[in-house]
Amino acid sequence: MLSGKSEEEIELIRESSLLVGKTLAEVASLIEPGVTPLELDKRAYEFIHDHEAVPGFLDYNGFPNSLCISKNEAVVHGIPDDKPVKEGEILSVDCGVLKNGFYGDSAYTFAVGEVSNEVRNLMETTKRCLEAGIEEARAGNRVGDIGHAVQQIAEGNGFGVVRELVGHGLGRELHEPPEIPNYGRRGRGPKLVDGLVIAIEPMINMGVKEVQQLSDGWTILTADRKPSAHYEHTIVVRKGKAEVLSTFEFIEEKLGITV
Repeated sequence: MLSGKSEEEIELIRESSLLVGKTLAEVASLIEPGVTPLELDKRAYEFIHDHEAVPGFLDYNGFPNSLCISKNEAVVHGIPDDKPVKEGEILSVDCGVLKNGFYGDSAYTFAVGEVSNEVRNLMETTKRCLEAGIEEARAGNRVGDIGHAVQQIAEGNGFGVVRELVGHGLGRELHEPPEIPNYGRRGRGPKLVDGLVIAIEPMINMGVKEVQQLSDGWTILTADRKPSAHYEHTIVVRKGKAEVLSTFEFIEEKLGITV
């Protein structure tokens, strides 16, 4: 049976999660044609350290950087490089921090300049998938309810739902039970309990659901090389309505997006 975190632990996870949101906002202010993923990664590293925390991904199972930056057809786990980004591309930026012994984890997909309507639709739908999954993260529901909600919206809009990669619990460890797939059946899977902290992270492909891993051992690409989007929040399951511990508020303020 799954167990929830104490309120003290939840507050520490919230602190780490809010720092992730602020770090992603710092990165957002630099994203424009010509910037390199390595420049974004360097700024994130400095910003996290300036706030008395450490990057959660750096050296995690050997990962070489502070951010996962996945461009266009890269789904997740992209390794930042020195290749300048171009107008019309999208970057999925995943960030984790470790502060006061607890992790925060969140991701956001950014448009570089103007993107096509098709790509914009993919991004907006993926974000809606995240919101739908969070709505189902109530005590008494099951893990399958979250995945079902995500899958219905994604596939209902003609997009593919990645099966091999999933959301997860987190706290003192970056990845804790349970796994949170982005597909599933209502009423199936472990029961969600009050105080359970999980990261919900839809990874939605414009084309097929299948993916492939590059020889670098990290980067995951769509099998048909069509774009993929990725949004993630760290949340705590509650009896009535889930509480979101991370935030997109700082990011969208930088981007001039009004919700």
